[in-house]
Amino acid sequence: MNFTKFGFLSLGLIGGSIALAIKDLYPDSQIVAYARRQETLDQAIQAGAIDQGTTAIDDTFTDCDIIFLCAPVSINNRFLEEIKLHISEKTIITDVGSVKGSIHEAVEKLGLNKHFIGGHPMAGSEKTGFENANPKLLENAYYILTPTDEVNKDAVDAYYNLVKDMCAIPLVLTHKEHDYVTAAISHVPHLVAAALANLVHDHDSKEGTMKSIAAGGFKDITRIASSSPDMWEAICMSNADNIADLLDDYIDSLQTISKAVREKQKGFTFDLFTASKTYRDSFTDLPKGPIKKIFACYVDIPDQTGAIASLATLLAKADISIKNIGIVHNREFEEGVLRIEFNNQAACDEAIKLLKELNYSIYSRK
Repeated sequence: MNFTKFGFLSLGLIGGSIALAIKDLYPDSQIVAYARRQETLDQAIQAGAIDQGTTAIDDTFTDCDIIFLCAPVSINNRFLEEIKLHISEKTIITDVGSVKGSIHEAVEKLGLNKHFIGGHPMAGSEKTGFENANPKLLENAYYILTPTDEVNKDAVDAYYNLVKDMCAIPLVLTHKEHDYVTAAISHVPHLVAAALANLVHDHDSKEGTMKSIAAGGFKDITRIASSSPDMWEAICMSNADNIADLLDDYIDSLQTISKAVREKQKGFTFDLFTASKTYRDSFTDLPKGPIKKIFACYVDIPDQTGAIASLATLLAKADISIKNIGIVHNREFEEGVLRIEFNNQAACDEAIKLLKELNYSIYSRK
């Protein structure tokens, strides 16, 4: 089985990126899309992401091989009801949501089990909207598929191969496995980061001393606390039981740690950090997921006018792109006074090699 006609309901960052990737791979394929605003459709047509757009969910989608639902969970559930009236026997429906339980329940109620394969591309950006779509966004990202028991196996294989062709990493799970796994590695960490950020906020002085001297370790662990409140509210409500169960276990572990620290139990924290270090150090070249890998190095530079500009110019002349650059004011848990962030590991490695050859003192962390 091969997909030749694709449909998209909503064209945001993820939907737009998938559409662009498909067009790059299969320029002869046909892609039709629905969006609320004609401007979005016009933009997508001009970018070459789609061939036809519509502001109504209608028979435009009838002969699609696969239709991607690319809106938030609650809207995707409504899309299911509308698109059910316009699909053919061959049509596969998928989604891109980060919680799968709710949509699988909706699929069951609507009798669409033979048509549905849940999808979750574990990639994203702090930017949103079709204007930020990128055909390379999914590269090296896990892309989880959650097929129903009744869907055609050939369709699952075709979707699996499509994901591989987009250079993502396909992984097939049940929707229950998916929601438990993502609760542990994404949803709970976001809540923990938010709670830690608020803890420091609530205990900081009026002068904001804690905020001023917050070191890299604190910034790293709380980075995801800056995520969209609207999106994470919806995720937490959609995966509440799994999140609550794992949070309860985490709270129990924190209470055990608190007791051991208060009682100064010798060796407890050593064993704790040893175990966590061993496990964390086993994460090698993590693909992009909900918690993104950061490619950065730290450089010692002289405190003189033009030092940063000179270093940036050296990298630019070597055609090495910088994603972000900034001075580290608190070096308690950081090496180097200048932190340089890159878009990928190859650029980071190339920059480190170049700067070492020029006798800069370079530091990097896992």
